[in-house]
Amino acid sequence: MLKEKLMEDLKNSMKEKNNIKKNTVQMVRAAILQIEKDKGIEVDDQKIIEIIAKEVKGKKDAIVDFEKGEREDLINQTNEEIAILQEYLPKQLTKDELKVEIEKIIKELGATTIKDMGIVMKEAKARIGASSDGRTINEVVKELLN
Repeated sequence: MLKEKLMEDLKNSMKEKNNIKKNTVQMVRAAILQIEKDKGIEVDDQKIIEIIAKEVKGKKDAIVDFEKGEREDLINQTNEEIAILQEYLPKQLTKDELKVEIEKIIKELGATTIKDMGIVMKEAKARIGASSDGRTINEVVKELLN
């Protein structure tokens, strides 16, 4: 289970004195605990993957700000954190693989115009999940429906 892997990686990163990995894993564990306490549930692997994907998205958004501020140190650290987080996510689809999947969805739904984007996006996110981020899915859907 992913929760145990995170705990094991946390212990190992502490032994290895790898602070970036330790802090990154602690951040994910804190997000998991917060959800478990708030909702009174035990999160499963799928929910943990969603949490990690959300963290990756936040970090990618932060990089944009760091680039504007020319903070190379923060850019490098954040890229390292993203790489650590992506180890826990399913294999990310390439843009070409994503196009193939979305073309199937468009064909199945009979979508033809940009007006159908909402239903295509909903179905694509449901099927593709954390194998690609929403922004990339959005770009490919727009490209294929135009």
